[in-house]
Amino acid sequence: MKKLLIFGWAIFVALSFKPAQAQFSLDGQLLQRAEFRNGFNRPILESEVPAKFIAQRARLQASYKMENISFYMSIQDIRTWGNTPQIKATDNFLSVHEAWLETKIAENWQIKLGRQELNYDNFRFLGNLDWALQARAHDFALVKHEKNDMKLHFGGGYNQSEQRLAGVFYDINNNYKAAQMIRYENKLGQFNFSLLFWNDGRQFAVRNTAGTIISEGINYRQTIGLPTIRYQTGNTTLSGFYYHQLGVDNFGRNVNAFDLSAQITQQLTIDQEAGKKLRMVAGFEILSGTPNNVNTENSSFSPLYGTNHLFNGYMDLFYVGGAHENNVGLQDYYLKARYDFNPKFFIQADFHQFLAHADVFSQNGLFKLDKNLGTELDFSFGYIFNSAISLQGGYSQLFYSDTFASLQNRGDLKDTQNWAYLMLIFRPNMKNRFVGILL
Repeated sequence: MKKLLIFGWAIFVALSFKPAQAQFSLDGQLLQRAEFRNGFNRPILESEVPAKFIAQRARLQASYKMENISFYMSIQDIRTWGNTPQIKATDNFLSVHEAWLETKIAENWQIKLGRQELNYDNFRFLGNLDWALQARAHDFALVKHEKNDMKLHFGGGYNQSEQRLAGVFYDINNNYKAAQMIRYENKLGQFNFSLLFWNDGRQFAVRNTAGTIISEGINYRQTIGLPTIRYQTGNTTLSGFYYHQLGVDNFGRNVNAFDLSAQITQQLTIDQEAGKKLRMVAGFEILSGTPNNVNTENSSFSPLYGTNHLFNGYMDLFYVGGAHENNVGLQDYYLKARYDFNPKFFIQADFHQFLAHADVFSQNGLFKLDKNLGTELDFSFGYIFNSAISLQGGYSQLFYSDTFASLQNRGDLKDTQNWAYLMLIFRPNMKNRFVGILL
């Protein structure tokens, strides 16, 4: 809290001495979420007790703009109620989320340098992970060329764990050492599309029996995709995306994997004056996988830096926090419906049928199992109180199969696997009044 006060005081001083033509703004947000976890992200065992807690994110955001230059910084405090004593000197929950400078370098050209969110398309591959309270940001250099509907963004990042005097070995887990990106988007009438190339380099090391590194290098995995394919005709939207991965994974295996999705969205206006409308979605997503008796090659797609909570059910059992990574893949066939009673209040129901993409074998490898993994039902609601405060909640339940239980290989799972949450959202200056819901 002391650091937060110092930061706020520094902003106040900067505001007092700002040039006449500069613009300074101070903003913030607060998310408070109560959760009941009885199988969220990891199936719960018969011997385990469900988790219950309240967690929150408090974020202070400051921007400073002058001619052709923008500076932005946000700091955040992520905590669970009760994880520090009432009387304390300090804690480790305060951090910088973003800190970047953006400046114009030519007509329709800008460069953005520093810690920043990469938030594109439907957030499947590159997203700011807004549902997770800590969120995600990259240390990145990004060049932007934008004119009318055309946007060309390219850049990269090079990471080191500290300012060393010698050596370049990168020892931060679950992060790239080097990455490069090129993304293009445009609009042709009612047709929107985007193209993406992402080159992801992960540090690897070979050690001797004493643990000493005898050789090191970088394994590169490439992701090439069409993140947005969307066509609008009247109240009907046809959309989809496709990604393909090649290269070498973290373990030195050759990669050949894909992610394919298509859906149709229909919107019906019930009462235009009252704002009543119904949206219905039918679609599928197929993420390629590797049979669980194969370990010499990798056919499992990884949505690396996406906001994966938005996909494959809200219980986060697939591709969130490492769940189901490098596994048999997933086929997700879904139906969704959202009813807006008015611009302030909605309810939503989602149905997911999950199947493995690759063959699934028993733990001893002798028997091939059925590909059915189970069904998930998600119910959500949202209510906007005023221009600053919203309420959001939900309940989800998984009906898992024997194949799903076998893949977990953790012991006896509870028959009932469910999750519920209630969240208060304070976002006075953001258009997105809800978090973690995509339709």
